[in-house]
Amino acid sequence: MSTYLKNMAGYKHGQLKSKSYDEIQEMFDKEMKREKTKKKKGDDDQEEAEMKRHIEIVKDDEVAIDPILLATKPLVIRADESSKRYSSMIKMLQGIDREDLGTLWKLVKAKDENTRPERDYERVLWGDLKVMFEPDIKSDVWRSLQGYKVNVWKLFDNCRVQFLRFRNLHVFMLVEKRYPLTPITITNMLNKKLQGDHWNEMCYQLLKLMKKQEKGQ
Repeated sequence: MSTYLKNMAGYKHGQLKSKSYDEIQEMFDKEMKREKTKKKKGDDDQEEAEMKRHIEIVKDDEVAIDPILLATKPLVIRADESSKRYSSMIKMLQGIDREDLGTLWKLVKAKDENTRPERDYERVLWGDLKVMFEPDIKSDVWRSLQGYKVNVWKLFDNCRVQFLRFRNLHVFMLVEKRYPLTPITITNMLNKKLQGDHWNEMCYQLLKLMKKQEKGQ
């Protein structure tokens, strides 16, 4: 222990000579704990640096995403006693928070129950929200995604939703929920890079989850 403390921790012989065995043991244990903490921090920093390779910082007004129209009239939501009008799902997600998003799904679900609406804009809204909150993991849709190239992978951290845009289809997903994405699709997502307006813990955890799913964990 004394040899380690001299060679690795920089203690002088005189500093250790007058110490008892118990004191040296305590110094050694503290040094081991410090080194373990330092190593863990280094590993965490390395992992974070690896995750940052898969993100592209893009402001919302710089993101080119074709809007998916939901209505000829703006959709009115009164989840927080105020009216918010949106003309597309993308614009809605840029301005809505998670609580209001959950309230919107409850309102849509209560109105239509489990029957898909017939009107185009209502059907798109109902379908997007149902996949988001209650995905059918046995649906062939998820397996069919592996044949499509990922055009956009975007994070809306205000409502904790990620958006995947393919050539002819799209999907909205909650960031903390596991969806049956194939490893091929996830690899395409990571290669395309996640678009976010800044780096934060949500980006880190989402990318970490995707890396685990890519490896089948």
